[in-house]
Amino acid sequence: MASIHPITAADLDDWTELWNGYLTFYEASVPDAVTGETFRRLVADAELHGAIARDDDGRAIGIVHWLTHAATWTTSHYTYLEDLFVAPDTRGGGVGRSLIAHVTDWAREHGSTKVYWLTQESNETARHLYDRVATHSGFTHYQIEL
Repeated sequence: MASIHPITAADLDDWTELWNGYLTFYEASVPDAVTGETFRRLVADAELHGAIARDDDGRAIGIVHWLTHAATWTTSHYTYLEDLFVAPDTRGGGVGRSLIAHVTDWAREHGSTKVYWLTQESNETARHLYDRVATHSGFTHYQIEL
């Protein structure tokens, strides 16, 4: 079973490997400066949170990042699960479910009204899990790059 802990400065190398796997999965890239700043904020910033999952041998096998924000439909806040990645060779073993549960527990303890996230419509493997642990909202995501 995986253990899940907040990301610390000591996790840099393991986190970077998983982060790069996440970006590769989504056929995306970010400048090294963004990767460095993201990690710095995960470790030091009160707005951005992260956790890392490790197997029984201590190998890093998953990461999750989240943040909270004010909302107009509640007097508290929402928690947005921004990134979730599980090493391909460990998928299907409950790590993704555990990482989502970790964020959900954190959000509940910190007074959030809900946890939500996005994924690509074509990400069938992840959506199979998401359909079991959450309710599909029916909304379609739009964005404007600035």
